[in-house]
Amino acid sequence: MTSYLFEFIGTSLLILLGNGIVANANLKNTFGNSAGWVGITIGWAMAVFVGVFVAADVSGAHLNPAVTIALATAGKFAWSLTPGYIIAQILGAMTGTTLVWLSYKKQYETSEDQGAILSTFATTPAIKNTIWNFLSEFIATFAFILAIFYIAGGSLGEENIKLGSLDALPVALLVLAIGMSLGGTTGYAINPARDLGPRIMHAILPITNKGKSAWWYAWVPVVAPICGGMLAAIVFMAIGI
Repeated sequence: MTSYLFEFIGTSLLILLGNGIVANANLKNTFGNSAGWVGITIGWAMAVFVGVFVAADVSGAHLNPAVTIALATAGKFAWSLTPGYIIAQILGAMTGTTLVWLSYKKQYETSEDQGAILSTFATTPAIKNTIWNFLSEFIATFAFILAIFYIAGGSLGEENIKLGSLDALPVALLVLAIGMSLGGTTGYAINPARDLGPRIMHAILPITNKGKSAWWYAWVPVVAPICGGMLAAIVFMAIGI
């Protein structure tokens, strides 16, 4: 139960600070308005640093269903624990994004741009093309999770892989690199909980001028990261180092 709790706490902090930087950059009447893509990617990297640092020594700091499923696929995490981790991650994402909404409630009330509002919760593609949007998320998550295996000191031994608190900085730098290099096509969800939990809250919360929640796209940042992560696990096992 403690591991589930820290997956919840870590993911809550991840989304609070990650979606918080997007709200600060994209909503009207904030001091961070128009901080731009560089500001957003740096903010998300620091959000990952905080979430991983807090949760690492207790839960392994997956904070992402794609990571959990990839580790289980590689035999580095128990499948029996996987549903509980995923539930904790989604609930954490829902909680973190709700706290962002509360923090920026007055800014939401003065914002009319429905796309900007949705961007503070969930991702949408820069150019709508399902196949290429899927491929973008797939490639980004593949790179992310394959690197995670080695940052965590991966091997094909019997012991589980888990991130320690000292791994928080390299994971944050990895997310920064992915955001800067591969994030411009879809907003680099690379995390089903990060996208699905906040999208649910976008649909539920009484947000002024919020518009629709783009459910037509919601399956892509859920399925593509899981597929990319599973391929990363298969490649990791195939390399056999």
